[in-house]
Amino acid sequence: MARNRGKKYQDALKQVDREKAYSVEDAVNLVKKIDFANFDASVEVVFNLNVDTKQADQQLRGATVLPNGSGKDQTVVVFAKGDKAAAAKEAGADFVGDADLAEKIQGGWLDFDVAIATPDMMAQVGRLGRVLGPKGLMPNPKTGTVTMDVAKAVSDAKAGQVTYRTDRDGNVAVLVGKVSFDADKLVGNLKEVENIIAKNRPASVRGTYIKNISVSSTFGPGVNVSVDSF
Repeated sequence: MARNRGKKYQDALKQVDREKAYSVEDAVNLVKKIDFANFDASVEVVFNLNVDTKQADQQLRGATVLPNGSGKDQTVVVFAKGDKAAAAKEAGADFVGDADLAEKIQGGWLDFDVAIATPDMMAQVGRLGRVLGPKGLMPNPKTGTVTMDVAKAVSDAKAGQVTYRTDRDGNVAVLVGKVSFDADKLVGNLKEVENIIAKNRPASVRGTYIKNISVSSTFGPGVNVSVDSF
């Protein structure tokens, strides 16, 4: 509950009109203004969608490259052999391997942010499901991380690709940058994410699709964003 938060949070919350849905530009500027972290906090947007996640066709999952980057340095591992391994290294992958890489991860090493694999490696990578799955690191075709074009996948990850996925309550939370970003860059990233969410509206959804949008910094309160402002 908000009343159990610290004084800095309470002071920030007082500057937010909880009954108002701000324009995307005003919301971003307010989030930057009220942020109180002593580090360069992340900025995240959360969409509350009118979807039934018990229905397979209403579960959203995918990835998009933010036009202004995410502000996060991504450590990328690639499961590949031969020419594809060479292409991954050339594209800037931090770690490339096959059985040796799988063994290292099976031993408990998880010091990376993105895992990419060629399709022929998935039989081996699949055995790491219990390790990678709970961390959200399992390669998946829907997020472009199971692909023959490993060079593009590595480049996208390094350029600021973010993934999105509905949770059980129909919420989608996505990183859109850092508080230190210029407001127009955060707005551009936010609009890109909203566009991809809107474009992937499940065909079976009836009525209002995006019910609510909120943007916040790491420790700051959420600021409601008007869906119409996009």
